[in-house]
Amino acid sequence: MYQPREYRHWIKDRDLVSFRVEVKETDLYIRATRNLRRKALRSAMQHRASLERYIEQHPAFLTTLTPLPIEEHAPHIVRQMASAAMEAHVGPMAAVAGAIAENVGRDLLSFSKEIIVENGGDIFLNSSKKRRVGVYAGKSPFTGNISLEIEPQQTPLGICASSGTVGHSFSFGAADAVIVLSYSASLADAAATSIGNLINEAEDISKAIEFAGGIGGLLGVLIIKDDKLGIWGQVKICRNEQTQ
Repeated sequence: MYQPREYRHWIKDRDLVSFRVEVKETDLYIRATRNLRRKALRSAMQHRASLERYIEQHPAFLTTLTPLPIEEHAPHIVRQMASAAMEAHVGPMAAVAGAIAENVGRDLLSFSKEIIVENGGDIFLNSSKKRRVGVYAGKSPFTGNISLEIEPQQTPLGICASSGTVGHSFSFGAADAVIVLSYSASLADAAATSIGNLINEAEDISKAIEFAGGIGGLLGVLIIKDDKLGIWGQVKICRNEQTQ
């Protein structure tokens, strides 16, 4: 069942044009300097098609919950996902939303240097100015009250979220939000799932932070469970007056 994605309006970007692209399960909300919907649709279809063809020939890629070795000649998006899964110790499909967001976003950079692609809470961001990304963590008191502040020199950047209490994310844990920053959106997505699997109660945040520090390629992590918050790495949080 479709759930309204209220968080989609929590990036302050009144200077950009917004549009949606839908291809089967992929539901992208994109901001750019102009409407690039047709180019984004073409990109999304191409990347999905290469992934679907690979899955037809290698069905285990779709279902495994552990890293899976792949052939060197596999499609680029498949190799991205497999590499992220290996680093984060999860199945490759844990990286799919971030991988599609990043690949579509990078395809659009030739037409707009300001690009924000959001795919189910996973974001690829490239910006020449400071941006704030609102934090959505379900019923946690932090929801709507804090934002991540992203500097332009940090981009292009993947900002990916996983939750055991909100939305469609598959998680063995019960975190209200695990948000991961990485230059690879595929890795950020896979790592968010892996870290989120460790959170069942607020006391688990410290061990999850320690685990996150051992995943190569991450820039920062934010973990929220109830009224508790943990931060590791290059994460700058600010209080918001209004993120919507």
